[in-house]
Amino acid sequence: MKYLLLILALVYSSQPPTSSQNINNPFNIQQEKQLVEIVIHGSIGWAKHKDITLLYSIIANDTSFIEVHPDEKVVRGFEDFKKAEKFWMNPDFKAIRYEIKDLSINFSNSGDVAWFFCMLDDINEWKGQPANWENTRWTGVLEKRNGKWVIVQQHFSFASK
Repeated sequence: MKYLLLILALVYSSQPPTSSQNINNPFNIQQEKQLVEIVIHGSIGWAKHKDITLLYSIIANDTSFIEVHPDEKVVRGFEDFKKAEKFWMNPDFKAIRYEIKDLSINFSNSGDVAWFFCMLDDINEWKGQPANWENTRWTGVLEKRNGKWVIVQQHFSFASK
């Protein structure tokens, strides 16, 4: 009996980790990377046309959301995040363009968590004057909820000169 338990333990431990994916719906890393990349781009690109519906569809709409800004401001939760709407939707704010460079996306073994790193140039105007984040380090974590990727955490920082 002891040997049977040992053999079962060895067989079980040699199996790959279980995941939220099943045999009929295997994890396709290339497809999931594309979906995550769309969310990442959408979380900045929404501003060009002030598509706040898009933005709110790709940000976790609950208290678990966290965003850290380069000025050390910490946004805690979706309701806190929405407070910036007055700034973004103001006619004095104009998104000009953005560029994401060196994007790296990774996934958990379960396939329902992704994290990324990139460099961001976010070029904007406020009352006709530059309001840019250039050479910004951007990291984030996404979670797949109900089959859809949403950003649950992101951090922006500037390199010290």
